[in-house]
Amino acid sequence: MKPIQAQAPEERVTLESQRKPRQYLTFTLGTDAFAIGILAVKEIIGYPDLTPVPMMPAHIRGVINLRGAVVPVIDAAVRFGRPTAQRSRRSCVVIIEVMSESRPQVVGIMVDGVESVLEISASDIEPPPSCAGRIRVDFIEGMAKVNGRFVILLAAGQMLAGSEPNAPGGTAEAAVH
Repeated sequence: MKPIQAQAPEERVTLESQRKPRQYLTFTLGTDAFAIGILAVKEIIGYPDLTPVPMMPAHIRGVINLRGAVVPVIDAAVRFGRPTAQRSRRSCVVIIEVMSESRPQVVGIMVDGVESVLEISASDIEPPPSCAGRIRVDFIEGMAKVNGRFVILLAAGQMLAGSEPNAPGGTAEAAVH
């Protein structure tokens, strides 16, 4: 019989955090469901008036003044290669904060509607498919099946990456500099 070795406290925390469900904010783009880790979400605001910025990629719709801070706003549909969604009563902007080039970056993401906050356990998350359809795989953290429907879990930080490497102004960060 092999003796049982005690785990170091940091190992227990790591194993426990892997089993613990994570919370995600779910939202829609068209008929598809997406989610983003709740820890990245700062707030949800109504659809604001945008100030367009010249020479920005098509997915950066403009900037907003959020309590004195200039915040770039990304059209998630366009970022994922879809046509711009029609604005509705449910349209809103999810304000997120992610690390970009080792510093925090606040950005807004235009969505068709926010659904709810869900707890999703790691065991319910599958890796991104090898052919993710119209969304680049590097944007996808995983796929979760929730109530018989797939929810695409987005890697928030990857949404800021330029669509064309080395393209001037290819990131949302360029909109605020």
